[in-house]
Amino acid sequence: MNSLIGTYDCKVDAKGRLMMPSGMKKQLAAVLEDGFVLRRSVFQPCLELYPMSEWQTVMQKINKLNRFKKKNNDFIRRFNAGARMVDVDGSGRLLIPKDLIGFAGITKNIVISPAVNIIEIWDKDKYEQTIDDAAIDFADLAEEVMGQDDDDHGIS
Repeated sequence: MNSLIGTYDCKVDAKGRLMMPSGMKKQLAAVLEDGFVLRRSVFQPCLELYPMSEWQTVMQKINKLNRFKKKNNDFIRRFNAGARMVDVDGSGRLLIPKDLIGFAGITKNIVISPAVNIIEIWDKDKYEQTIDDAAIDFADLAEEVMGQDDDDHGIS
């Protein structure tokens, strides 16, 4: 799957249903019928929506971990905590389970933001605060992560 593009402001109804924006649906058209996995983010108070093919790629890596090592077992348990299979229904809606709404602090207004090959689902206020907090250090971070001069990993 190609990288996803576009940040969208959306609303969640009282039942936790999110109407998938048409621009995002178009980008996901090839994977819509395979379904998705929705889970808690590791680093942020948001949710991560994995197309099933992306989830399988991650799970292949996780399945290589030695489960007889406690830290691996703990990681696997926490990584999968709250993960759910979800589908976009015929009306283009995705149902977010109540416990995941609670984890992410989602109210009515949300932001859908791509993270390369997955989608982050944020409460709008938390997203804006995270972007504002990160803006201060972004130039330094960009230089550190993408600014290598001596190899092909940087971008210009």
